[in-house]
Amino acid sequence: MQIRHMMASGTAIIALLAGTHAVAQDRSYNLYGVPGLIDTPNARSAPDAEIAATVGGFVLQQRGSFTFQLLPNLSGTFRYSGIDQEDGPGTDGTFDRSFDLRYRFIEETDLLPDVAVGLQDFLGTGDLSAEYIVATKTLTDQIDVTAGLGWGRLGSRNGFDNPLGALDPFFETRPIRDKSEYQEGGTITGQFFRGDMGVFGGVTYRYSDKLTLKAEYSSDGYVRETDNGTLDNRSPINVGLNYTYRPGLDVQLAYLYGSELAAGATLTLNPRTRLAPGGRETAPTPVRVRPNDLSAATSWGTDEQTLIQTLKDAGITLNGYDVTSDTVARVRYTNDTFRSEAQAMGRVARILSAELPAAVETFVLEPQQRGIPLQATTIQRRDLETLENRAQGAALIAQNSVTTDAQPGTGLTYTLDTEPAFTWGLGPYAKLIVFNGDAPVQIDGGIELKAKYTFAPNIIAKGVIRQSLRDLPLADETENEDDLQNVRTDGRLYGQDGNPVIQTLTLAHYGRPSTDLYSRVTAGYLEDQHGGISSELLWKPVDSRLAVGAELNYTAQRDYDQLFGFQDYDVVTGHLSGYYSFDNGFHAQVDVGRYLAGDWGATFGLDREFDNGWRVGAYFTLTDVPFEEFGEGSFDKGIRITVPNDFFLGNATRDKVTTNLQSLQRDGGARINVDGRLYDIVRDGHTAGRFGDTFGRFWR
Repeated sequence: MQIRHMMASGTAIIALLAGTHAVAQDRSYNLYGVPGLIDTPNARSAPDAEIAATVGGFVLQQRGSFTFQLLPNLSGTFRYSGIDQEDGPGTDGTFDRSFDLRYRFIEETDLLPDVAVGLQDFLGTGDLSAEYIVATKTLTDQIDVTAGLGWGRLGSRNGFDNPLGALDPFFETRPIRDKSEYQEGGTITGQFFRGDMGVFGGVTYRYSDKLTLKAEYSSDGYVRETDNGTLDNRSPINVGLNYTYRPGLDVQLAYLYGSELAAGATLTLNPRTRLAPGGRETAPTPVRVRPNDLSAATSWGTDEQTLIQTLKDAGITLNGYDVTSDTVARVRYTNDTFRSEAQAMGRVARILSAELPAAVETFVLEPQQRGIPLQATTIQRRDLETLENRAQGAALIAQNSVTTDAQPGTGLTYTLDTEPAFTWGLGPYAKLIVFNGDAPVQIDGGIELKAKYTFAPNIIAKGVIRQSLRDLPLADETENEDDLQNVRTDGRLYGQDGNPVIQTLTLAHYGRPSTDLYSRVTAGYLEDQHGGISSELLWKPVDSRLAVGAELNYTAQRDYDQLFGFQDYDVVTGHLSGYYSFDNGFHAQVDVGRYLAGDWGATFGLDREFDNGWRVGAYFTLTDVPFEEFGEGSFDKGIRITVPNDFFLGNATRDKVTTNLQSLQRDGGARINVDGRLYDIVRDGHTAGRFGDTFGRFWR
């Protein structure tokens, strides 16, 4: 009877959804931080690459969510929830971490709705776990309707027997997880599409461009919360509104379950769309077109200082040059300004066309970073003269140029570095600490002194001294669990005495031992908790998607005062790493080796990088530390975001900010945080190895 009732309801839903397709769609986010109604999901997808941060909830639950549209039809969500309940994964006032995935497998047409399948809290304690299949259809320019089938929490109100049980009795029941199973969290729940199934749905009405009204029937019974008296669950009907305060900022208000007022705010941003207009950097030097009757080449030496100064004015340092038979100019330089090496290369080429004698026909351009040459790109001067103002000019330059590994430095005339060897700066700093234990958001701020001494372009000493202005209560040292060393969980003990600390103090050497090979050796106080020596070797051909690296470190744990002393724990760590660049900006990385606590295992990461420098990715680490010994979270995992400063400023800069959102920082799977690892430095400089529109900035 229940199955027949479900089939009849499904027929009615399909008939209702077969309306006229309209372009306008409701893409607002719900209180879980995913595209949806109020407390339930819909089938919409955000625009490709959109990032959404949602904070909201009600008295029972406060949720902070980060959602990223990985692909046009695939999204992922990391959520941090404050849960007020007496039984289940946490106790009163604790926090729960969860991950979601959802995939839209049917896109809306005139007849068909959007249809998506989702896993909510599939990796975590499972307290919020649910699975669903949902459809959403645009009926008019103002009205969307949604209907879905849910399991888990979304099958806990007026649920009925799971028809999947007819295929396998495995699906008939959803086992209640014993507290000992989910206490640590961080593991796959393993209950997908099991147990009773419920129906949810609702309607959205776009009253105006700014205001959307919503009503829904929720199949989430909040069973635990109702049983322990933390929620007065009177009705399955929720009503609310979504108000767009300004583009990119929405506010949600709702009345839930006949008893609860809820509120939320969602900030959205798309890396594909600049917040600040680009092009604020100085205009490039125009290409100088040579006359038809080329005069004899003159000596370049008399113009060396002019060339050095012209490049310097453009934010580029000339390191060395050579002219062969008066027709080939080889130039090695450092791009100090432009995030894109292709953009810097275009600037250098145009300056050379303006400054060099007319007889010089071929330019060999060799960008370098931290003193290591990255590649050699040969460009014909006549191509610059004919393609500067042509459509697809950058693509034609890339097609006609030849890029190889950088040549040895022999034969170059090195220029005298006019920049001071010692530089320093004093200013404020601010650090956002998120999802750290039971403190979802912490802010550290104060004053920092940065200093750098460049012995040679590839030999650099630098350090950071900080004085924090935060006033936090002194923390107690955590007792060791089993044999796992506290290499990260004692992080809150560092610098808590309120005195100035040495954040880092290092001496680094970068080299090119052979063709396609790059090296790094860094010694000193490598990070705020560990110091020692770190060495690295990377193989990366300029036109290869694949790179392979090896790293070996010997480190000791620093004293809590973060000055010059060390504790009595030291360790040898190291990894073999493989890197691969896929199409559409995706980059995969696998690291296999030994970690700071002496554990052995592997880290798997996948990042999506955009041509404007944004990078969003996720990673997880599995080692030989058992889940119960690792502690809460079971294994290390997180989300990492890199934001280029020029995205917000509009002017040219190589500066960027990187944030790591970890579900929880524990000792297992911990790795040394050393500045200047080779892969990103080298890959960013390989314009021939970038599979995107990077070379399109050549004429910028």
